[in-house]
Amino acid sequence: MKTIEDLQVAGQRVFVRADLNVPLSGGEITDDGRIRAVAPTIAKLVQAGAKVVVASHLGRPKGEPDPQFSLAPVAVRLGEILGVPVAFATDTVGESAKATVAALADGEVTLLENLRFNAGETAKDDAERGAFADELAALADLYVGDGFGAVHRKHASVYDLPARLPHAVGDLIATEVGVLKRLTEEVARPYVVVLGGSKVSDKVGVIDNLLGKADRILIGGGMAFTFLAAQGHEVGTSLLQKDQIPTVLEYLERAKANGVEFVIPVDAVVSGGFPDLKTKAPVEDRRVVDADKIPADTLGLDIGPKSGELFASKIADAATVFWNGPMGVFEHPAFADGTKAVAAALLDSDAFTVVGGGDSAAAVRILGFDETKFGHISTGGGASLEYLEGKTLPGLDALEG
Repeated sequence: MKTIEDLQVAGQRVFVRADLNVPLSGGEITDDGRIRAVAPTIAKLVQAGAKVVVASHLGRPKGEPDPQFSLAPVAVRLGEILGVPVAFATDTVGESAKATVAALADGEVTLLENLRFNAGETAKDDAERGAFADELAALADLYVGDGFGAVHRKHASVYDLPARLPHAVGDLIATEVGVLKRLTEEVARPYVVVLGGSKVSDKVGVIDNLLGKADRILIGGGMAFTFLAAQGHEVGTSLLQKDQIPTVLEYLERAKANGVEFVIPVDAVVSGGFPDLKTKAPVEDRRVVDADKIPADTLGLDIGPKSGELFASKIADAATVFWNGPMGVFEHPAFADGTKAVAAALLDSDAFTVVGGGDSAAAVRILGFDETKFGHISTGGGASLEYLEGKTLPGLDALEG
């Protein structure tokens, strides 16, 4: 892949496909990690005298403008981080975009409105997607791909646009790919994978691929209850994917045959219902039970303290750790201890630690951990998982060409 250093960017309109898909609440950004992650690439282009045209998606609008998914707040925050004004185009390829880009001087930056406000961005039809890519290409001379969180999508700005312009990979994607290679090629061992989140089905591919690569796989979060059910335990009203039980049983057998250690929670934090995440109201019936004694009328919402200690002991001697998915409903203080225990264990280890984006990355920041102490915090949970599954990522393929 070519890098920014391989392009002559001074005086050129450089289209930067970023991933600025940040969480918003009432129009306020609640986690600016993805903006901060791509800012160094944009700053490098600014310093080199490029006219920088930044583009991204946000949320899942239905191919037409939707004010709740506007990137306007992101333009403000990006400008604050860069320390330079960021002009905002109120459309993607319309009159505002054309005028804003045309007005750029060398070293200036504009952000286009949400790419997914145009149906061509996510179209399954190659011709429709290509037509939108043609319109985007008219706004630029060069392309820099740096939206790692979107490289697993075959979208116009990710897959089709690089074919229409001289292109290079941005510093963020280069870093992300380098980290993923450390997780898949000549891995330092012991190699421990910690998987959480709600559904087994979301992690089937990565578990399948890592059964031949990891030394230990630790299972937490909502998906743990399907593993417990597969072992014959009562899980109450906890999240359960009954259709995944045969798959789980197969994985447990394969792990035993391959010498891979599967670690399942030995206790759980349960309650009578789901907590109020808006008010964070205290949970009166919170209690810790053994994993094989979950009452039928309770809901499992976190791994328990003994599981946290067990997981920490399995991480302690690791040389490489990949973590994707929280251990519980970390957004509520009553059910955040399991996720805190895993994060703390990563920091206490001497391993190369990778936090695999998504909710895990958000949890690290929300729970107050120092991001700089981890080996790497990915900006793309889905992209990281698909890479570890061994899948081809369209956005990376496009940048190879």
